[in-house]
Amino acid sequence: MGAGHAHRLYRHAHSPVHALPPHTKLAAVFCFVVVVVSTPREAMWAFGLHAVLLGVVARAARVPAGFLLKRLLIEVPFVAFAVLMPFVAQGERVDVLGLSLSVNGLWGAWNVLAKGTLGVAASVLLASTTELRELLLGLQRLRLPPLLVQIASFMIRYGDVITDEMRRMRIARESRGFEARGVRQWGVLAKSAGALFIRSYERGERVHLAMVSRGYAGSMPVIDEVTASRAQWTSALALPLSALVVCLSGWTL
Repeated sequence: MGAGHAHRLYRHAHSPVHALPPHTKLAAVFCFVVVVVSTPREAMWAFGLHAVLLGVVARAARVPAGFLLKRLLIEVPFVAFAVLMPFVAQGERVDVLGLSLSVNGLWGAWNVLAKGTLGVAASVLLASTTELRELLLGLQRLRLPPLLVQIASFMIRYGDVITDEMRRMRIARESRGFEARGVRQWGVLAKSAGALFIRSYERGERVHLAMVSRGYAGSMPVIDEVTASRAQWTSALALPLSALVVCLSGWTL
């Protein structure tokens, strides 16, 4: 897979969660999200317990609450969508602070917020305790189609390259006195986006030719083979199994 790339979501630490093999953490997060989605929306207390379980994992991983909360801001668009649901949904309505809100919309908003927040938090914890290169190895270990793993690998490798190209183009514009102050500057930004696309495409062709000249035949060699013991699988699956107990309790109580 080549050299690892430390992402800003990753938080370096020495913890039991960091030490788990990546494919066990991927499986645990996937199962946890499935269990959370399967939890009945009416069992509000169940979502509180799910959040407590994530808090226990975050404490074991030595991930500060502030670090986690800042990265939860990525779900703001979903929050905006959820806020609108009580106003636009149909059905029985109820007055809240002088506003006529849909009952189904309120339940739907709660459902989106609770399940979405828990899913994003679990994903952030995964990214905070697992390097990108390890995630790719974990996906490979879980027998994800090799083509998808390669695409993800190339995106990670050259995402920083494209970002750096954007930075150089921005510096070049600003050195010539350009400032994006309004609609009139959108034409320049659109041309910059087009130029960036062309440069990225041309660089991709050059990279592909370089890889082919070095023997690339459509598949990347497996450098590291990650394995997990039964104890590591047990530790990783403790989160989704505990969440499953909460989910079943929510359906039965």
